[in-house]
Order: sequence, then C-alpha cells, then structure tokens
Amino acid sequence: MIDVVFHKGYFGGIALLFLILSASGSQSFNWEDATPEQAGMAKSVLEQARDYALTGGGSGCIIRGGKRVMFWGDQSKRYDIKSSTKSVGVTALGLAIKDGIVNLDDKAQQHCPDVGVPSNEGDKRLADITIKHLATMTAGFEKPGGFEKLAFTPGTKWGYTDGGANWLADCLTLAYGQDMNALMFQRVFTPLGITDSDLVWRKNAYRPDKINGIRRCEFGSGIRINVDAMAKIGYLYLRRGRLGNQQIIPESFVDMVSKPVPGVKGLPVQDWTTWGAAKAPNHYGLLWWNNADGSVSGVPKDAYWSFGLHDSLIVVIPSLDIVIARAGSDWSGGRHPSYYNVINPFLLYIAQSVSYNAPHPQSERITSLIWAPASEVVRKAKGSDTFPMTWADDGDLYTSFADGWGFEPMVPDKLSMGFAKIAGPATDFTGVNIRSDDEQYGDGARGKKASGMLMVEGVLYMWVRNANNEGKYCEIWWSKDYGVNWEIADWQFEEFGYCTFINYGQNYSGARDDYVYTVTQDIPSAYDNCDRFVLMRVPKDSITKREAYEFFAGLDVNGDPTWSDNVNQRASVFDEWERCYRSGISYNAGIGRYIWWQLKMPTDKDMTARYDGGLGVFEAPDPWGPWKTVFYVDRRLWDMGAGETGSFPPKWMSEDGKTMYLVFSGDDSFSVREAKLTISGR
Repeated sequence: MIDVVFHKGYFGGIALLFLILSASGSQSFNWEDATPEQAGMAKSVLEQARDYALTGGGSGCIIRGGKRVMFWGDQSKRYDIKSSTKSVGVTALGLAIKDGIVNLDDKAQQHCPDVGVPSNEGDKRLADITIKHLATMTAGFEKPGGFEKLAFTPGTKWGYTDGGANWLADCLTLAYGQDMNALMFQRVFTPLGITDSDLVWRKNAYRPDKINGIRRCEFGSGIRINVDAMAKIGYLYLRRGRLGNQQIIPESFVDMVSKPVPGVKGLPVQDWTTWGAAKAPNHYGLLWWNNADGSVSGVPKDAYWSFGLHDSLIVVIPSLDIVIARAGSDWSGGRHPSYYNVINPFLLYIAQSVSYNAPHPQSERITSLIWAPASEVVRKAKGSDTFPMTWADDGDLYTSFADGWGFEPMVPDKLSMGFAKIAGPATDFTGVNIRSDDEQYGDGARGKKASGMLMVEGVLYMWVRNANNEGKYCEIWWSKDYGVNWEIADWQFEEFGYCTFINYGQNYSGARDDYVYTVTQDIPSAYDNCDRFVLMRVPKDSITKREAYEFFAGLDVNGDPTWSDNVNQRASVFDEWERCYRSGISYNAGIGRYIWWQLKMPTDKDMTARYDGGLGVFEAPDPWGPWKTVFYVDRRLWDMGAGETGSFPPKWMSEDGKTMYLVFSGDDSFSVREAKLTISGR
C-alpha cells in the first residue's frame, strides 16, 4: 500500500505535498474468477449482456463480490474512453477534499486566478464560478475543451462541457502543484494495481502543455485504458473509496459522485435538443452519471457510471455489489429522446441476471453472496443426508443423519435416523457417530428422520418428520445426555410435515427472547411442495407441550406480529407458488439478520431435488420478515446438486458475519461450502 504523509508548505502561493511510499502491504490486486453460478447470476442472461456489448466489439468484464464472473475481448488492450476520462479524473477532486486543499464551495479563482481567460476577459461572472460548478456542468462554459466562452451565468443551467471539466483539472493541478497524471498514479492507480501499460493520459490536446510550468492534463477526455483497469477504478468507488485498510477518497465524496447534487437537480439544460439531455441534471453527480430518477428502467436507482463516446462505461451498482467495465465501438440504436437508450439493454440484462426469477426483492443489506469454488467443497459421511444441527453447550455441533451410515467409521447398518456430533472449525472438522437405542430404520418416507435440532439450557430438542411412518406429520423428541437417550412427546403436528427450529448461538445464547421459533412448509407431507411457509413459537421451557404453541397470525396496523393459539389462524411468513419445500434458518449475529436457506424442489416429475433442484438464500431482520433475496438459482443452475436439506450453523459464522458455511446434503454427504457476504455500507 501507499502511506501518505502530508507536509503543507507554500511556494509561490502553491501548496506542496510530500508523499512517502511505504513498502509495507500489497500495492495491487488482481481479480479472482468465479462462475456466474457461484455469484448468484444467471449465466444465460449474462451472456445476453455480453452479446449485446459485442455488437459494438471491444472488451468488457463484470465483477460481483470482488470476483470476475464474466469477461470478453482483450482485457489488456487500451481504449480511448473519451468522456469517461471525466469520471476517472474527478477522483483527484476526492483526494483534494480529503487532503483539505480544495472544497466544493471554493471559488475557482482561488485556485486558478485565470479561470475562463482569455476568452472571457473582463467578464465579472468568472468570479462566481465555484469548484462545484466545474464538477457538475453548471459553470456555463461552451462544449469544447479549450478556452471557451461562457454560455450562461454560472449555476443557472446545466450544460455539458469539456471546457469546464478541463478548468477543474487546471484548478487541481495548481492546488497540488503537481501533474494530475503523477498524482493519480501515486495515490490511486498504483495502489489499485494499475500500471502505465494499463493507462496512458495524453498531453492536453486543447490548451498549452503546461500551466505554471506543470504538465497539464485534461479531464474532458484523453485517457486510454484497458477494461481491467477501468473495473478496478469502479471497484474503488463500489467499496466507497476504501482499498483494504486505506481510505483513498472520502466516503462522503463517493456519495456526492453517485447522486444528483443539491441545487443542480431540476435546472434547465442548455441546448438539450441536440443530444437528448433534457433530464440530465436529475441524474448527474460529480462528473458521473446515475440512475437516481429511474431513467434506465429495471436497473437499481443507486447505479451510477462513467459514459464516454463510443459507449465506454464504468458502471457501479452498490445494491447488487456489481462493477462493469466496457469499451469498444458505438452501439447501434436511437439516442433520442434519451442518450440512455443504448445502454439500457446492456445494464438491464446484468441487473436481471441477479437472483433470476426470485420471488422476493433483492436484499439491500446483503448485496452479494459468493460461494467458494466447487472444488473446495468438503464432503464427509458419504451416503447419508439431512443433517439438521445445533450448537451445544459443550462447544460441539450436534446433528442427525438419515438414510445412511453416518461418519467414518460408519455404523454397520443403514439407518433412517442416526445421531452424530461435529467438533472443530468448518475448515478442519471431525464427525463422530453417537450410538443410541433410539436409532430408526426404514428408507425414505417409511422411516422417521430429523428435520430440526436445537439445544436449550443443555437439552437437545429435535423435530422428527415422517412421524406416521408414511412421510407425514412432525413430533418432538428430546435428550438430556447429548443424543444417547431420547424421550418422545405424546402428540404430533398433523398439519405440518417438515418443522425446523430457528438456531441462534451456543446453547441458544443470543436468542431474541424467551421463545423458541419454528418454521415449516404449510403442508402435512415432508415430500411435497406447497405455496407458503408458516411460523410458530413456544416458551423455551415448554417446548414439549402442544398447548403452549402459538402461531404467527399476521401483522397488526403498526407492523407488529400477532399470535394465536389456534392453528387455523396461522398466516404466511414467506410465499412462493409451489416452491416452498425444505429449509433451515439461523441467526447471523454479526450482521443482525436471519439467514434462511431453502431448497427449490423441481416441479418436473423426471427431476430430483438432490441433483436438479435450485436453492434460495434469504434474509430478514425478524423471523416474520420482510424476507429479501440474497442468492437464488433455479433448477440445475447452481454448479452442483443442492441436496435435500441445508443450513448455516451459527458456530461457523465469522464474528463480523461476512463469512458463513453452508452445511447441505449435496451428493448424499455432509457437504460444507464457504460463502462470503458483502454487507451494504461496510
């Protein structure tokens, strides 16, 4: 990394900065690749975006969760990105604000006394031009990049101009007393791993080469860059100006860049009919375009981008944790009444690829989930499935396996329901079978199997499905000796076929209250899809008592949950037509969210859940919702079979909540796969 130490002095009225380069830390990063399936993006839809991009040739790449999920063309070829230079160059304004050298409300003449001269010599309006005017296309200069005349009074209109952007470059050059190219390589490009073979900033094509003896760069145009470097610049903005532990540009500056600027929104546009920019002030920040007014339909409103001639783009979509870079030749199609028309299909395909066909809106809290590569999945207890689990008071995880022989050394006879404990971290765990006289026999629906496991105050509780030995109903079992001996309640839920507990911390620590919560698909069978999930609760000291259970009955007028002891008054907490099947919920304390894994059973009769099913991961602040989509893939679109059951054990969640491990029964095994989350605002 680059450590920066500022010593402010003055020489001829120009602030001097001395930068000290440290050898500590990495000075660059390179993308790791992930498949679209790992990133929760529909490959076929992404391919439509790529194919649209290639109608103009060139190169591009799509980044999600810091992983490159698709790319095309030569990643190292430099392209003239024209006006996308503005969005790269304005990063220097972020540096200047961070360093306390420049403020947006500063008069431009404070930093460049000759701003607007010679073309506007004697025009008193020059004294009113601010840095913000130059960064928002409201200074009033005409379009070309040279010494242009003022076309309107500063701040009264919006008018696209290279000349105004170039005056901003001159102001920053004089404020720093340094060439912008050198400054940006020292402070931004080099830490991002961008070299002079990736990016070249030409000499000024419109004005003399130097200003006060310092090399002069343009912001209006002039950068040739490859798409890999473009994506890295976008990633800096996606991460709100931070790279590792270094805040390169302020978060507040990123906010100003990515949103319409107060006082600019709603201004009339100078000569808008010539290029269809009538609404530009409503979706323009600090030299970046944005979608704040929803002009690009179907694309999140927090998206923002650079936009240069020949449709060069650096696109940042924070809510989807996506960065896109594209350069090449013009896309065909009309650009009136809006110049956004040609980019709409490209961005729409990419936005639609995320959680394709998901039943609930995308999460604002968790912007991406990226799975570890398929080759890193750990599989044990081969030939067994199910594996609901809980974190016990002794520090181990306790589980139950079904239709198999458990962990090695395996039990001699195949069990419908056996017991085991898991010791160690997700990266180095061991499984040990627990022998019990209460083990069950019988394949499939003919044998009892666990669907939920929970420890509360040293007692293991277990929901057992197939309670009628015909694939229906649930009953409660409990053990006071870690699964060796079990007691069974004398009642069953005949309404529900697959009950599972919501798990919290070790021995039920960190629970929201003194209740235990259970979710289930709203159907008596454990083997059929239905249209909704329902929620119930019971005091934690009365889990074995049927009369103590209450059922979620909907929200009141204040949005608070209501409960009823009448099972017939139960209401839905999650709806998806014919896709509500087996699931597991855990509370992620690090991010304060409930995480719900759901298997998406295929409806086709010739498909099986374990090999052909899809899966969804959803989050909510409360057990009753509202549930939002984190990850969703339909049948056969994940990069492996999803198995029949799954959950994220709280024991195997990182303290910050951003790393979790899915335990699922894929390949009829105790399968473990790492998941990395990106959390909004972190």
